Amino acid sequence: MFTLIQADLTQPEHAQAYLKLMSDYASDPMGGGEDLSDFAKQHLIAALLERNDVFIVLAFKDKQPVALLTAIEGFSTFACKPLLNIHDVMVVKDFRGQGLTGLLFCEIEKIAKSRNCCKITLEVLEGNEIAKNAYRKQGFSAYQLDPEFGHALFWTKSLKD
Repeated sequence: MFTLIQADLTQPEHAQAYLKLMSDYASDPMGGGEDLSDFAKQHLIAALLERNDVFIVLAFKDKQPVALLTAIEGFSTFACKPLLNIHDVMVVKDFRGQGLTGLLFCEIEKIAKSRNCCKITLEVLEGNEIAKNAYRKQGFSAYQLDPEFGHALFWTKSLKD
């Protein structure tokens, strides 16, 4: 049985669990294959604590952190309501296939509804078929306004020095 909590990063056990899971996620090929930088490890918790728009769900199995979901509130101008963007989803390798993604998504959906959000968004790597199937199972799909113009694409521009 798994225990899910909305993380409170002022609690050392939540902060440590989050950093461990994020480090594991970053090191996974689907997270880029490289551990978090020393800078991120030293500053991530403090930076997240400065924000009031970040929601983290942690899953534990017998006090061992086994999964996380990070969502950040945004705003839909068309709906004139907040939205939640799922930024990170990670399940420890030994616990995959046990329904944790569904549990995490159920919790974040409760949070989104309690905040009167109009939708939940996420991005996924094109080749991550396992994640895409899990997200479809949760009701997610590609986004388009008009079929003539196709599906929306997630683009990025790095602002690194």
